[in-house]
Amino acid sequence: MTVVGLGPAGPEFTTPLVAAKLEHARARFLRTARHPAALPWVEAGVRTFDHHYEDSESFDETYARIVEDLVRAARDSGEVVYGVPGSPAILERVVTLLRDDPRVDVVTVAGLSFLDLVWDRLGIDPVNLGVRLVNGETFALEASVERGPLLVSHTWTDAILSEMKLAIDPTPSTRAVICHHLGLEDEQIVEVQWDELDRAVHPDHLTCVYIPELVHPPAYEIARAVEVVKNLRSLCPWDAKQTHQSLVRHLLEETYEAIEAIEELGDPPDIAASEHLEEELGDVLCQVLFHATIASEEGLFGLADVAGALADKLIRRHPHVYARDGGEARDDSVDKAEAVLANWEQQKLLEKGRASLTDGIPRALPALAYVAKLERKMSTVGFGLADRLEVGAFDQVLDTIALESADDYGELMLAIARRAVVAGHDPEAALRHVARRFREQFVRVEQAVEREHMHIDALEHGDRVRRMRESNGDIA
Repeated sequence: MTVVGLGPAGPEFTTPLVAAKLEHARARFLRTARHPAALPWVEAGVRTFDHHYEDSESFDETYARIVEDLVRAARDSGEVVYGVPGSPAILERVVTLLRDDPRVDVVTVAGLSFLDLVWDRLGIDPVNLGVRLVNGETFALEASVERGPLLVSHTWTDAILSEMKLAIDPTPSTRAVICHHLGLEDEQIVEVQWDELDRAVHPDHLTCVYIPELVHPPAYEIARAVEVVKNLRSLCPWDAKQTHQSLVRHLLEETYEAIEAIEELGDPPDIAASEHLEEELGDVLCQVLFHATIASEEGLFGLADVAGALADKLIRRHPHVYARDGGEARDDSVDKAEAVLANWEQQKLLEKGRASLTDGIPRALPALAYVAKLERKMSTVGFGLADRLEVGAFDQVLDTIALESADDYGELMLAIARRAVVAGHDPEAALRHVARRFREQFVRVEQAVEREHMHIDALEHGDRVRRMRESNGDIA
C-alpha cells in the first residue's frame, strides 16, 4: 500500500513523484474528489471513496469502510496507490489505521500540506512561536487549556466557527486570522476581531483559523477559583477549620438557593434572573471546590479526579451516543427520552453492582422528592403509575378530578397536607412511611423476578406479573 499526498491546493502543488506513482499504479484510489488537486485524477477515472462519506453514520464508520476497501483491493491486485489531500502525515485518520493494520505493508510519499502554505502566508515560524494544531470540532475543550498561538483545522462550517466564537470569553484584543482557499485563485487571508469570526468568510473544507493568543481560556477561571479556595484554606481561620461534615448544611442551602433562582428564571429567561442564577450556581460550585480541596489535602482525590470520573461516567452511561469499548459502533436504537432514561438506570445497576433499582435513592430526601424519585426509577422498567394495570382506591378518586396544571397538583397537595395537620398527623412523616412501604414492596417484586431468572425490564402486564404482585404485596 503506497499512500501519496496530492498537495494543499491545485494540481500544480502535486509533486512529480506523486504524479508518477498514481500514473503507473495497478490499482489506484483517492480519498475524495472534493479537493482541487484531485480533479485531473478523477477525470482520468481514478475511483474515490466519497460514497462512504454519504452513506456512513459517522466519520469513524467512513474511515473503517475505506480501510476495508483498500485492503481488499491490495489483496486482489497485490499493490494499491491511495491518494489523499495535502500530506499523508497530516490529519489523515485512514493512514493511521492502515499503518496499524497487520494485513498490509504501508509506505508513504510525502506531499506539501496546507500547513506549509499557512506558515508561508502568515510569515511565521511555527516552531519558534510554539504553535499548536487543534481540531475545530473539539475547540471548546482544546481552547480551555491552551493560551495560543493555535492553528485550528476542520473549521469547515459556519456552525463550527460560531461554536468556536462562543467557546471563549474574549478580550477586546482577541483576534483571529481566517485562511481560506490558500494556493487557489480565490485565496483569502482575513484578520477579524473575535466577534466577527463567523461572519467574515463562508468556510469549507479548505478553511482554517490562526489564533495568535487566547488571553484567558475558560479553564483559566476554573483554575483561578481553585487557587482562591486553596488560599482560603491556608489563610482564613474559618475556611481552614471546615470539614466535609461541617459544610453539608452549606451545600444544602446553596442548592436550594440555586433551585429558587432557576424557578425565577422565566420563559424566556429574564436577564437579571439569569445573572442571579449565575451567582447561585457559582455558590454551588464553591461548595464542590471546597470538598474537592479538602479531599485533596487528605490525599483522597482532587477536582480533576471529580471531573474526569464524571466525564467517564457520562460516556459509559450513554452508549447510544458514544462508541463502546472495543470499537463497537454507537447504539442508534435509543431514540426516545424514555429509552435513554431506562438505559441510564440499567447502566447504573451494572456499574455499581446494585441488587435493586431503588438502591442509591437517598432515604434522607424530602418525602415528596423521595416518592417522585421512586416513581421515575420504577417507570423505567414498566412499573410506574402510567404502566400499571391495577390502581389503588385513591388513584381512582384522582381519575375523577380535573388536574391539568402544576398549580392544580400543588393545590391538591396543599389541601391534603392541611387536612393531615388538622387530623393530628405529620404529612411529611406520613408520606415517608408509605413511600418506604412502597419501596419495600417493589424490592420484593424484583426478588421474585430474580428467582424466576427473568430481567425486570422484560416484564409485561399479564397474569404472571399480576400473580407476582398478589403474592408479594401489590405495589399499587
